[in-house]
Amino acid sequence: MNTILNKLERKLGKYAIPNLIVWLLAGYAIGFVLLRVAPDVFYMMTLEPYYILRGEVWRLITWVLVPPSTNVLFALIMILFYYQLGQALERTWGTFRFNVYIFGGILFTILGAFLLYAISFAVNLPVRGMGFFFSTNYINMTIFLAFAVCYPQMQVYLYFLIPIKMKWLAIVYCVMIALEMFETDWAGRVAILMSILNFLIFYFSTRNYKQISPKEVRRKQKFRAEMRSSVPRAGVTKHKCAICGRTELDDPNLEFRFCSKCEGNYEYCQDHLFTHQHVHRS
Repeated sequence: MNTILNKLERKLGKYAIPNLIVWLLAGYAIGFVLLRVAPDVFYMMTLEPYYILRGEVWRLITWVLVPPSTNVLFALIMILFYYQLGQALERTWGTFRFNVYIFGGILFTILGAFLLYAISFAVNLPVRGMGFFFSTNYINMTIFLAFAVCYPQMQVYLYFLIPIKMKWLAIVYCVMIALEMFETDWAGRVAILMSILNFLIFYFSTRNYKQISPKEVRRKQKFRAEMRSSVPRAGVTKHKCAICGRTELDDPNLEFRFCSKCEGNYEYCQDHLFTHQHVHRS
């Protein structure tokens, strides 16, 4: 998967949209205003295959503007929260990969809507009113889950009061999704599964299972123990990231690696090893 993304990035990377999360959240603001001032227009924005196939093709785009919640306070908190997550993921993955992740979630949701329409039509079930099944709510949730996979130990404050690590919040989110899958009908299950398909593909195609093997765990423990026990001379460090300049003195949990594709001895921290531009002297 990474090889394919690397090839696509070299060819299409220049077309990637910077700060995509800002545009997505701005769309929510527009949708929220339309809901208040022009509700009739708002309800013509949902993802309804029945109406799309009858000429209302704008719904393929406008459903992205529908905010996951109509509560003002919750919407503001959500916008601030996902702005930070989206910006952090874009810095970690790079603009192109973040674009692929978001647009992949949107595309899979649209495919899920038409799949549900086709199944309902085939078994003579109602094919109108499917729009309420499909929203960007689960796409937002996949942003959170992807961030939790990348930064499981990061601590946030739940309700601005309770400190909790991202990995535990991710587990809670997964339980919530499982409960919704259990409680809803088969149509709801199709909608949920297709909306989170981008995260499932990302997780299973990029997860390095060697990192959780007993041998690798012992190697990391030994490495960290050696880093803690070694006391370098003042101003002298063993490792330094060529991008951000961080060393082991900034964070003892940071890991550093040399890039085999760069010409020269360039060392990078774990956050920039896979996102930096390779150095070529020629």
